[in-house]
Amino acid sequence: MGYGQRLYVGNLPFSATEETVREAFSAHGEVLNVAMIMDRETGRPRGFGFVEMDDAGADAAVVAMNGVNFGGRTLRVNEAQPRPEGGGGGGGGFRERRPRRGSHDE
Repeated sequence: MGYGQRLYVGNLPFSATEETVREAFSAHGEVLNVAMIMDRETGRPRGFGFVEMDDAGADAAVVAMNGVNFGGRTLRVNEAQPRPEGGGGGGGGFRERRPRRGSHDE
């Protein structure tokens, strides 16, 4: 067993931390893991994350936490969609990422 259900938690306030999210969700069941998604460039939170819980707790948390005011924002909580298997994330064709520093090409 061991694996719980993964919940998507959207519209998190930027003040939210793994601790505050874990605390809020643990009222509804056992929280196995909390992952806050950070912006790669700025290192700041992107306003969403994932909470992994035991099945019963996850179901209860979706019902109890979706639409709730958390730190001034209305949370969106639902079961996370599994990432499509294989074949990476079908990006938009932009493979080469050059830093944009001014607009002159050399």
